[in-house]
Amino acid sequence: MTSIFEPVTVRGTRVRNRAWLAPLCQYSVDARDGVPTDWHLVHLGARATGGFGLVMTEATAVTPEGRITPHDTGLWNDAQATAWERITGFLASQGAIPAVQLAHAGRKASTTRPWRGGVPVDPDAGGWTPLAPSPSPYPGLTSPIAMTQAAIDATVRAFAAAASRAVDAGFEVVEVHAAHGYLLHEFLSPLSNGRTDSYGGSFRNRARLLIEVVDAVRAAIPDIRPLFVRLSATDWVDGGWTLDDTVALSALLADHGVDLVDLSSGGNDPGQRIPVGPGYQVPFARAVRAETGLRTAAVGLITEPSQAQAILDEGAADAVLLGRAALREPTWPVRAAHELGLPVPDAPYPVQYLRGAYRS
Repeated sequence: MTSIFEPVTVRGTRVRNRAWLAPLCQYSVDARDGVPTDWHLVHLGARATGGFGLVMTEATAVTPEGRITPHDTGLWNDAQATAWERITGFLASQGAIPAVQLAHAGRKASTTRPWRGGVPVDPDAGGWTPLAPSPSPYPGLTSPIAMTQAAIDATVRAFAAAASRAVDAGFEVVEVHAAHGYLLHEFLSPLSNGRTDSYGGSFRNRARLLIEVVDAVRAAIPDIRPLFVRLSATDWVDGGWTLDDTVALSALLADHGVDLVDLSSGGNDPGQRIPVGPGYQVPFARAVRAETGLRTAAVGLITEPSQAQAILDEGAADAVLLGRAALREPTWPVRAAHELGLPVPDAPYPVQYLRGAYRS
């Protein structure tokens, strides 16, 4: 069997293949209540019927103030969890593993949707003051409030409560979002963390909040459920977070019950200079996997089936996450099966679609 279609088992969860849907923000909760809608059912459901092995939600906020925009999904209350049940049930019925990415946007919160400019939301229009490790704003966005110890403790509890709701709602994998300049990444990076208490300064202090969140989430979900963490492997800015930091942190996360790290990069400073190109972030997944032994997932301009299979065959990652390619082509795994020579009976077709199967 081609490597991309080999199943992988993580703790008690067996994923049918290694082509996974990356978390892709949809900004489509028009009621501003964090409750997922028919859009989310169709968006995620189409990728499940399209053959993806694991289907991950967008960044789903653990608190109202943790949303990037007022239109983000959430898991801070039971009404949201109930709405997610219909979606996870459908994903599972199609053979996909439902996964949730839990997030807090930190200083990048309270913005308009990207197609509305991604600018701060006016307080009269429902905006709020963001929370962050330090009061310095992300350029162009609202100045945040530096978090008190009480706010930090409440955030840790919020991640744990959201994780518990996620499992009750049918999610089989939980991912903690610690990348792209959002709250947990803000604490990790010296570019955004100017604290002088036990959450700032040294590497271990800056990693403290993420470790507390991971410990709380791990304790809140069953031992058989996998726990992932998404990291920005580098800030792409001198003096910022580095790949060496990511390798050291990944080893620490493994000791705290994390099963896989999902390696992206950037997002914390507009001064970043990213050499974008096909598979440009794959070396991060390769380095962490080689140096720590922890499972990794690669992401970033992975577009073609042969490219994805080569990443897996060379041992750079245990799975590939597709983002923009999956937006363009919800049935990407089906095409991959055809191009890589997988027989139709083994390809991830819903039975309803077999009449349209690729034939050689």
